[in-house]
Amino acid sequence: MSKSQTQRSWFARHKVLTAAGAVVVVVAIGAAMGGGGDEGTPEAKSSAPAASGSKDGGATGSKAPESKAPEKKAVTIDGDGDFEVGSDVKPGLYRSTGNEDAGCYWERAKDAKGELDSILANDNVTGTAYVEIKKSDKFFKSTGCGTWEAVDAKATGTPQSELKGDGGMFKVGVDVAPGTYKSTGNKDAECYWERSKDAGHGIDSILANDNVTGTAIVKITAKDGYFKSTGCGDWTKTS
Repeated sequence: MSKSQTQRSWFARHKVLTAAGAVVVVVAIGAAMGGGGDEGTPEAKSSAPAASGSKDGGATGSKAPESKAPEKKAVTIDGDGDFEVGSDVKPGLYRSTGNEDAGCYWERAKDAKGELDSILANDNVTGTAYVEIKKSDKFFKSTGCGTWEAVDAKATGTPQSELKGDGGMFKVGVDVAPGTYKSTGNKDAECYWERSKDAGHGIDSILANDNVTGTAIVKITAKDGYFKSTGCGDWTKTS
């Protein structure tokens, strides 16, 4: 990872909004995106041979098998690189899973200059990541994240009441159930949690957050969009 990414990642993991209104936030880092745009479902073609008739007009031969439409492939962003929004990758909500040791870095950007001012949002990820690529974005960048898969923003799931402390992002109502959660044994303020209203990762996306030493207690509401946890002990729902 470059020196500039290392500096950015420190801010990404230490953004805190205090009650007094002071904000120590992620340096929003956004750029580039991955290929795998949906080319559309090709038209199904029948593989049935034409039935031949007998001299007396009676049908001979077996019944033609029914044709099946090919399955529609999921829209993905594959591998590392810089991806242009609109041509290389479509806008929408994407998810990447299985990332380890903050080795996944992604970025949304407004241009290809590669400067700090170009960054709209970014993050270093352990576990699962969600990111919303917007139509107004110009580029999406992904390094070490593996495959990003487009997901339906309205999809449902089986929300859990126990979360891994280094699990990354959890979609409320899909991955995590609303309620009050507790995490214990956190040291040296390395535990960072965040409640957010969407997956845009901008400053205005954050509803509340904190860096925690010791026990952390947070209430996730049904109106929250996502809950993020990095470097924390595992979370258990208490109520």
